[in-house]
Amino acid sequence: MPQGKVEICGVNTAKLPLLKQAEKDLLFAKIEEGDREARERYIEGNLRLVLSVIKRFSSSNENVDDLFQIGCIGLIKAIDNFDTSLNVKFSTYAVPMIIGEVRRFLRDNNAIRVSRSLKDTAYKAIYTKEMMMKQNHKEPTIEELSTELGVAKEDIVYAMDAIQNPMSLYEPIYTDGGDTLYVMDQVSDKKNREEIWVEHLFLSDAMKRLDERENHIVRLRFFEGKTQMEVADLIGISQAQVSRLEKNALRVMRDYC
Repeated sequence: MPQGKVEICGVNTAKLPLLKQAEKDLLFAKIEEGDREARERYIEGNLRLVLSVIKRFSSSNENVDDLFQIGCIGLIKAIDNFDTSLNVKFSTYAVPMIIGEVRRFLRDNNAIRVSRSLKDTAYKAIYTKEMMMKQNHKEPTIEELSTELGVAKEDIVYAMDAIQNPMSLYEPIYTDGGDTLYVMDQVSDKKNREEIWVEHLFLSDAMKRLDERENHIVRLRFFEGKTQMEVADLIGISQAQVSRLEKNALRVMRDYC
């Protein structure tokens, strides 16, 4: 990875803006209101963070442009999932997300070499998908991505498949004071939602031991197959709080049984 490169992916890194904390707070408030321009400014104002992270991978032989693009994907994910109520700095939350994205890329890229054109198509598709999800509050279809990018559906699917890598369900996504969120916490279990596995825990009596909110969370998670993020949106609390309450509820139920 070459050092001291000024222009990365067409961006003059020597002229990247440096936002003050007050500006960041104001921009994030606008982002939460759906302001796309504020989101773009916030991304641009945090590109120095991406640069500082990819420097940690200076021993890698990967193209710095590739690492920067991957780091930017991690940054975007961090912006779209950051919860200001957690009382942590954005950089504290974003750095592990960016590092994780880069590490997954390096792990995958070491096993399978993908052409630059395929990578570029995949990066554009991922970035566009994130933007459309933020704007429309739903995941775009391949047809919608194709129309937005002006790229054939088949090419998008092929490019996305080319950079896919397996991920453990126990891979950590975010840690907040000991409460770790894992990939499995993001996945809804629709296949087993109708199964009555909790009958073995004397479900009816055990759930009476929970308070109203914990009871509601357990029902949404294990009867309706909601993800923790979906539950958080429904009841108006952070995902970290949902995770904490869910773990406590299950502990109470297990202790009872």
